[in-house]
Amino acid sequence: MLGVRLSPQTIKQWQRFRTIKRGYYSLIAIVALLAVSLCAELLVNNRALVVKYQGEYYFPTYGAFIAGDTFGLGYQYETNYRELKAALAGRGSTAADDWVLLPIVPFSPYETDFRTDAFPPYAPSIAAQHYLGTDVTGRDILARLVYGFRLAMAFAMILLACNYIVGIALGCAMGFWGGLFDLTLQRLIEIWSNVPFLYVIMIVASVVVPTFWTLVTIMVIFGWMGMTWYMRTSTYKEKAREYVMAARALGATNMRIVFRHILPNTISVIVTFIPFSVASGVTALTALDYLGFGLQPPTPSWGELLSQGTSNLQAPWIVSSVVIAMTAVLLMVAYIGEAIREAFDPKTFAYYS
Repeated sequence: MLGVRLSPQTIKQWQRFRTIKRGYYSLIAIVALLAVSLCAELLVNNRALVVKYQGEYYFPTYGAFIAGDTFGLGYQYETNYRELKAALAGRGSTAADDWVLLPIVPFSPYETDFRTDAFPPYAPSIAAQHYLGTDVTGRDILARLVYGFRLAMAFAMILLACNYIVGIALGCAMGFWGGLFDLTLQRLIEIWSNVPFLYVIMIVASVVVPTFWTLVTIMVIFGWMGMTWYMRTSTYKEKAREYVMAARALGATNMRIVFRHILPNTISVIVTFIPFSVASGVTALTALDYLGFGLQPPTPSWGELLSQGTSNLQAPWIVSSVVIAMTAVLLMVAYIGEAIREAFDPKTFAYYS
């Protein structure tokens, strides 16, 4: 069985990271939240996890919809599993062996839940199973927070990967080859960086309805330049060091010099900015949604929820929920970034091969 062999430097950096407790525990918390969000349908969903009815088992969560007639509810559209659970409980001994297992939060982020005696938003209620209350359209806030977190993190991770691929490739090429190639790209980047990003978003939003991939594409088009500058500077500095000259004298090709010598010594720059890039991706999507230029309702979004909260301060549970969630996530990401920056400090660790 093949295993992953870590270099002594990497082991030392990981050990150093673990000694920075708030960054280490923040990493554990973020990974746990990501794991929970990936299986959010098992915890926050209006579909039952398991239904036992007349001796048969049904697993609706990740399956096709099941009509209400299947369980004797008298309609052809998808089963309301909260209604089914109440109906089975009301049948008493005739349905003693029939049961429904619902998620902890039995509401989807798109589902509205209206009462007959009041208009939404509804305050938090354990009895109604709206643990953080509802928004102005009767949708469960906790459900929208969970799915909004998953959407924001997916957006930030995809944006991070695309920006890093483009930025590292161009920045490393600019710093390594220099000359006319470097000067030409510098001027092009300076021109492109002066294009007003928000105006472009506004123009696009006025022409087409922004989608997840539309926003990712626009953000990548304008977001790769920061990492390009950092990688250009780091590569330019590393190229002038003695170990690169020695490798060149021994006949190493440019590709080997870049991938075996320069990139490993710029890893501190790459890794250090990852948490802060994730935070900027989350805040960018939230800001665009808040301004109305991002993902459109009813998509679960922290920005849209924040907009509702600031417009309905008489329902403080809306704005307080999303502000607390955003503050906690961004604070943990900042702690992780600080710990990584200290653990990968190039003054402490260097890599020569």
